[in-house]
Amino acid sequence: MLTTFTRHTATPLRAIAVLTVVLLTASCSWLPSLSVHDVTIQQGNIIDQNKVDQLLPGMSKAQVRYLLGTPLIADSFDQGRWDYYYSRKDSRGNITQEQLTVRFDDSDKLIEISGDFQPNAN
Repeated sequence: MLTTFTRHTATPLRAIAVLTVVLLTASCSWLPSLSVHDVTIQQGNIIDQNKVDQLLPGMSKAQVRYLLGTPLIADSFDQGRWDYYYSRKDSRGNITQEQLTVRFDDSDKLIEISGDFQPNAN
């Protein structure tokens, strides 16, 4: 008789426990702004206008690397071209992308800047 009583009371408790787990996991999708799994993803070099304004024609590769960091892509076929890319995806899915290309002459001096940033003429 005792086993019958325990068996019948365990079934509603098990159902309540399963229902509680289901509701808790489902509630995570109802509150996307509070999700702990949304992470901002940044890739590449962060380039800003202040850094680009400091670039001057005739700078060496070492000086450019000091200002902008190591390029994301150094073209193996064109040693005089460095490409800097930056992308950022925030937790809401907004994507920011920026690109900058610098070119050097045969003596490794800066000759050209192109892309999303241009140096200010001061």
